[in-house]
Amino acid sequence: MAKLSPETLTRIFNLLRQIAEEIEIAGATEWILFETYGENPRTINELDELQNIKERLNQSYSRLNTLTLRILETQPIASDSMIDLLNQAIDNGLGNLEACHASIQEIKKGWNLS
Repeated sequence: MAKLSPETLTRIFNLLRQIAEEIEIAGATEWILFETYGENPRTINELDELQNIKERLNQSYSRLNTLTLRILETQPIASDSMIDLLNQAIDNGLGNLEACHASIQEIKKGWNLS
């Protein structure tokens, strides 16, 4: 199997955990908004945005997880292009996480949700 450094694995697993937590927060925010205000012309954009956030985060999680597994299964070492894809997935995942977090916080603030 290809060997990833402990630091790289820790970084990946921490990012996967953060993405999973943000997916949960987006889902909870969507549910609270729907339960409190319902689906109507005032809430539809935010409900759609929260659904899109969950989908974007799911894609980041899946891509990062899949690439990590493929690299770990590679014999005897992973190609430079695979490592580059993994690094891109990490960077994209971090950027996506930050953007999604900001969007969720904006929606929460706009609707006075905790």
